[in-house]
Amino acid sequence: MSPLRIITAAGLMVLLSACASQIDAGVAAEEGTPGFLWGMWHGFVFPWAWIGSLFNPDIAVYAVPNKGAWYDFGFFLGITVLGGGSFFGSKSRSSG
Repeated sequence: MSPLRIITAAGLMVLLSACASQIDAGVAAEEGTPGFLWGMWHGFVFPWAWIGSLFNPDIAVYAVPNKGAWYDFGFFLGITVLGGGSFFGSKSRSSG
């Protein structure tokens, strides 16, 4: 892949991500609003919550409202680290 194509693709991704926004109703600072730790928990249980949400409309995989970026960061860590995302993606095999 040529450097020009890589730069163009990266530039388009940056422009597209600049369009993303979060509505004010989705972020709250009140006591009891899910934050970082709840985000980690929700990320960890995401696969089971997603399956449950297919059969029950009262089950959600993402809490709204939440504390914003810290909840999102915890959710990301919960999915990738605790949820096995990085473990299942590894290709290392023991030789012997």
